[in-house]
Amino acid sequence: MNRSKIEPSDFVVAPDRIWNKSWFLLTCGDFESGKFNTMTVAWGSMGVMWFKPFVQVVVRPTRYTYEFMEQYETFTLSAFGDEHRKALQFMGSHSGRDTNKVAETGLTPVASSSVSAPGYDEAELIIECRKIYWQDMDPSQFVDPSIEQYYPEKDYHRIYFGQILGVQGTEQYR
Repeated sequence: MNRSKIEPSDFVVAPDRIWNKSWFLLTCGDFESGKFNTMTVAWGSMGVMWFKPFVQVVVRPTRYTYEFMEQYETFTLSAFGDEHRKALQFMGSHSGRDTNKVAETGLTPVASSSVSAPGYDEAELIIECRKIYWQDMDPSQFVDPSIEQYYPEKDYHRIYFGQILGVQGTEQYR
């Protein structure tokens, strides 16, 4: 994919489209050692916190990626065009504990410019982040009772804020 560096201050995204329609691959670990895991995420946010550009992602403690998020300080979010939808669905519905998801999907991990976690060569957007905050979701704070329907197993997400350190994307994100 033909991506170029985008300064976080010049990064443009339509939040509803990127989270609800494109999805992201959340990748955490170390590219150089080959120890990393990836999962699909469709819930999150972007903005400014503590005067830093950030993304917020949520990961259930039952997911294999959770172990990597706890162990490593950096992560990436990679967004793809519709032609990769099947690969993203596979990445979100199979565990890296028992499956080599990269081999199964044919996606190509690539080194990031500022973090140890890889992005993907086929991505139209890669956001490189360093964790700056986490908190466990507290169901007693759900103001809308319908939210509880997303947690039949009571496996509430851990919320991570990642400071955006680098962005590479196609022209649509500039």
